[in-house]
Amino acid sequence: MPITRRSLGAAALAGLAAGRAHAQAPTTIDVLYCFPAFARFHEPVAEVFMKARPDIKVAFRAPAPTYDDGHQAMLRAAVTNQLPDVFYTGFHLQAELVRTLLRRQQILDLGPLLDAEPAAWREANYAPKIIDLGRVDGRLYGMAFNASTPLMYFNTELVKQAGGDPASMPNTWNDTIALAQKIRARDANNAGLAYNIHEWPDDWLFRALIHQGGGNMLNEAGNAVAFGNEVGLRAMQYVRRFVTDAGMPLIDWDQSRQQFIAGQIGLFFDTPARMRQMTDLIGTRFTLGVTTFPLDDKQKGGLPTGGNAAIITARDAAKQRAAWEFVKFMTGPEAQKAVVETSGYLPTNLRAVGPEFLGPFYDANPNFKVITRQMDKSVPWQGYPGGNSVRIWRTQREIINRVMRGEVTPEAGLDRLVKETTALMGS
Repeated sequence: MPITRRSLGAAALAGLAAGRAHAQAPTTIDVLYCFPAFARFHEPVAEVFMKARPDIKVAFRAPAPTYDDGHQAMLRAAVTNQLPDVFYTGFHLQAELVRTLLRRQQILDLGPLLDAEPAAWREANYAPKIIDLGRVDGRLYGMAFNASTPLMYFNTELVKQAGGDPASMPNTWNDTIALAQKIRARDANNAGLAYNIHEWPDDWLFRALIHQGGGNMLNEAGNAVAFGNEVGLRAMQYVRRFVTDAGMPLIDWDQSRQQFIAGQIGLFFDTPARMRQMTDLIGTRFTLGVTTFPLDDKQKGGLPTGGNAAIITARDAAKQRAAWEFVKFMTGPEAQKAVVETSGYLPTNLRAVGPEFLGPFYDANPNFKVITRQMDKSVPWQGYPGGNSVRIWRTQREIINRVMRGEVTPEAGLDRLVKETTALMGS
């Protein structure tokens, strides 16, 4: 769905512009986000903002390919003093980046800015849990912009043919793998499922398998690995069974997506951020179903909150003010409505889910609303101490890949995961 001035609402534009006369030259803010595909909502929404606020110009840098790439770019830019004014940092890398920038006095504390806004406005727009996603060491440095937990997409026809019930999909991993196995058994040309953990750009899908079982990546103090137990072992056994039982092809995510869209994969695990893309590409090929992520531990199980928070690194006071206005708009109901309709993300604004904004859309597009059923299972997506989060995941991914290929047993793979992660945390 294209984003236009009309789609964001004339009332929103009028509200932004009301009572303001901007005769001065515009203040330009430099903005960096991750994932080039997300230009489909970042850039048109920014255009709407600039039409309403002609005193502020938003200039985008070329988007980073992934959160990890964006993180590395920010660390380099901090050293050379070439930081953007606004950056959308992945939640799992936020603490590491904030602490690095704080040492160089290169990041703005957003707490005083938010506190200066009217209390009624704050309470109407932001839930405390969402605000907390942007806190590091008790202070607010980021405003949550995108939020997501992994979902199960499925081919309704393949599920029915395998004896499954699309209205009552399995909600544990053993049952999910059993259904995938039946889908595979009916037609060897089809894969039962795809869970592309073996080449995912960050550790989101790995953490999901740990958290859903009631486990944690780190101990309570945050200084030691906590997944070297039965929860971690089950996760390693699952990833191997994805291949042996469900017939998962070890191809890259884009190839998996193409096979799912073509009707050759029964269950497909991915971010809700691609809901719009998936829906449009599938069209009438088959009936797309969406359901919540399986949880083995219904009491303690959780799901890592993916997505990003907008931080402000502008040094100039005028740019800081302009950046704050931009961040408020991007996390406001009008922009969040557009982001959700264009992607499928969970809105980070309370008003956005109401009847004035997303209510009618959710009623007409129930698949998009599934993500809201997992809100109470969201847990923070935290990085590792020591500044090696990116390197740790790349090492973990190589080990997981070998387990999936049968080159390493799940037991040996878990042992290596714990040892290698511990070593990198201390290096």
